Amino acid sequence: MSIWHSSEIDFEILTRLGDASMPGHLGIVFTGRGDDWLEATMPVDQRTHQPFGRLHGGASVALAETVASMAGAMTVDPAEKVVVGLEINANHIRPVREGPVTARASAEAIGRTTQVWTIRITDERGKLVCLSRITLAVIAMSQA
Repeated sequence: MSIWHSSEIDFEILTRLGDASMPGHLGIVFTGRGDDWLEATMPVDQRTHQPFGRLHGGASVALAETVASMAGAMTVDPAEKVVVGLEINANHIRPVREGPVTARASAEAIGRTTQVWTIRITDERGKLVCLSRITLAVIAMSQA
């Protein structure tokens, strides 16, 4: 059973929403979805490196929050509700020096007032790079 508010999901539109903000600066591109997950990629390059040439942990967290927040937003009626981050954590498992990483946000709990998502970030070989979890608050547009 699908969790999405609308069955129409245009990855190009989702990607363009971030063009003038952090997702655009980091090169995040939405690429796939399933009944209860959303996926996006991000390049590992000079934009996302830490000073020693590896993927910056903060860039991994920005990717995780971007894909999960967009997924959460797509589970609610945008005319009535919005989702915002309450808490995020991340375990950085393996370094990456170059190439794309892929984040898949999977719904763990979709409630009326909160959502919990797990985000797995993998390298181009499918190896786990980062494991993250985020809690989102669901609030009325009038409170946003």
